[in-house]
Amino acid sequence: MTKKYSAAQLRATVAAVLAKAGSSPAESRTVADNLVLANLSGHDSHGVGMLPRYVDAVLEGGLTPNASIEVKLDGGCLLALDGRRGYGQVVGEQAMALAMTRAQEAGSCVMALANAHHLGRIGHFAEMAVERGLVSIHFVNVQSRPVVAPFGGGDGRYGTNPFCVGIPLPGQPPFLLDFATSRVAQGKMRVAHNEGRQVEPGYLIDEKGQPTTNPGVVVVPQPGGMFGALLAFGEHKGYGMAVACELLGGALTGSGTWHRPADDKRAVINGMFTILVDPRKLGTQDSFASEALAFVEWLRQSPPGAGSEGVMLAGEPERKARRQREIEGIAIDDQTWSEIVTAGARVGAEVD
Repeated sequence: MTKKYSAAQLRATVAAVLAKAGSSPAESRTVADNLVLANLSGHDSHGVGMLPRYVDAVLEGGLTPNASIEVKLDGGCLLALDGRRGYGQVVGEQAMALAMTRAQEAGSCVMALANAHHLGRIGHFAEMAVERGLVSIHFVNVQSRPVVAPFGGGDGRYGTNPFCVGIPLPGQPPFLLDFATSRVAQGKMRVAHNEGRQVEPGYLIDEKGQPTTNPGVVVVPQPGGMFGALLAFGEHKGYGMAVACELLGGALTGSGTWHRPADDKRAVINGMFTILVDPRKLGTQDSFASEALAFVEWLRQSPPGAGSEGVMLAGEPERKARRQREIEGIAIDDQTWSEIVTAGARVGAEVD
């Protein structure tokens, strides 16, 4: 069963739990706003259902409330930053604010952010950039229990390692591409498991390396304490991009890569390698504007394919979902809500 909640209700609930877990009022609001925005955008995998894991991570010492970024290297348009295991929604915004200022000053900025706790929906940071007219590219790795099998492999060896690109379009909403390099995000399997649903074939292998449609294989231990794994999208292509995210987001940033046996720690540590470019300083602004809009219009002129409502651009489904869910509310399944109530109780917060 599911129940619908307003965005305001969820923001208040999440902020109250985070405050009891040690966050300042400002941090509690920032993280709550970010999680609820993910739900509004249709990405429940990165929404309020993450709250129990955040509480667990704080209590085990893997997530540090009220941490701020540390500048390890300031080379002007080259930044190396450390998130100090603070809430990714907070240290990620701090890192982006600094990098965006440098990009607007110099025309570009390369920013390496290490040791951020779960950054959440990476598209949020691309949205920050396009609002300032900047192009942004993000490579992210995930240090947590490895849940994705390498192409040709039979068990989890790395995380869902997201990739994101934001491109401003003059006079139109931006192009905003944000996806996990696994065929589906780990959090979507948590949602499916909590709702008691099976998933489509081709997403998962079980603890024996065999195909399965049971999302529980990557959510709860299977017989013998083993887990299954997600598969990469696009076979070797998605796998290759995932490795690029690990090498750039993990190794190059100094955040680290995963190369050890799985453990049961609840913290999720992200490294993010970000490139920002200001088209206004590149000297191609006029042609960029005209060519980008001409191409987008060309795409939209394609007739709808079979079973389709027509061509869409990356970012449009999220904007559509926000409009609908702001009006209709956000559906949360009973299991997820029960987990949120339990998480609140662990830090002394009463959740209705």
